[in-house]
Amino acid sequence: MTAKLERPLLLVGCGKMGSAMLSGWQSSGMAAAGVYVVEPYGLPDTIDPAGAQAVSSDEALPDDLDPEVVVFAVKPQQMDEVAPRYKRFAAPGTLFVSIAAGTTIGVFENHLGASAAIVRAMPNTPAAIGQGITVACPNARATKDQAALAEALLSAIGECISVTDEALMDPVTALSGSGPAYVFLMIEAMAAAGAAAGLPQDMADRLALVTVAGAGQLALQGPETPSTLRENVTSPGGTTFAALQVLMADPGLKALMAKAIDAATERSRELAS
Repeated sequence: MTAKLERPLLLVGCGKMGSAMLSGWQSSGMAAAGVYVVEPYGLPDTIDPAGAQAVSSDEALPDDLDPEVVVFAVKPQQMDEVAPRYKRFAAPGTLFVSIAAGTTIGVFENHLGASAAIVRAMPNTPAAIGQGITVACPNARATKDQAALAEALLSAIGECISVTDEALMDPVTALSGSGPAYVFLMIEAMAAAGAAAGLPQDMADRLALVTVAGAGQLALQGPETPSTLRENVTSPGGTTFAALQVLMADPGLKALMAKAIDAATERSRELAS
């Protein structure tokens, strides 16, 4: 969906994820009505200051500001202090979007009022290069148009999927939210194993990094499923077959990953309680 805001957008927090979103909104022209940013440290050097005005606190915002969307991009542990400061914007026609992990819609309804239109979202760190994936969940007060607007805003940093069941946000956090760390660990492990097998460390690092990146792009862009791609590269009795006999043993990589996802999902539920 392409969309253009008719009223200003208010971004609360302009760290790595916030600045990635702001850059996407600027390049797409979605925020042509202007952006106000509440960030004590100002705008990052990577952000075009044209069309974005940074203030150090909510108290410095114009008294007559009427934002169409308020986006919370601060750390979850700051939300109880930060969110109530923006209750004055909770009026019909204003949408609140949060990307804070483990912070439920109910938390925001308590801080902003039960009538506030809210979308809870979970992006991941590849958003910094426009390659993220976000899952968004609107509350009952968000209209169909507002939910679509939130999806359009979040699509500025990659792909966006919308759900209506908030319970899904915990396994989403475990899979895609935390998922980049699992991939980075795999790159580390592959490189370390290559070096242990006799490769120079810098060569092992590069081989592991580009192999994982290329395999991901192949799976993303090609028509075959990951399972088919794995089978295509596995010749019976060959080197890949030998390695997969280890990785797919019982318990193997699938069982270990299932255990990891379960642990992260449970932790997300704990943080949300």
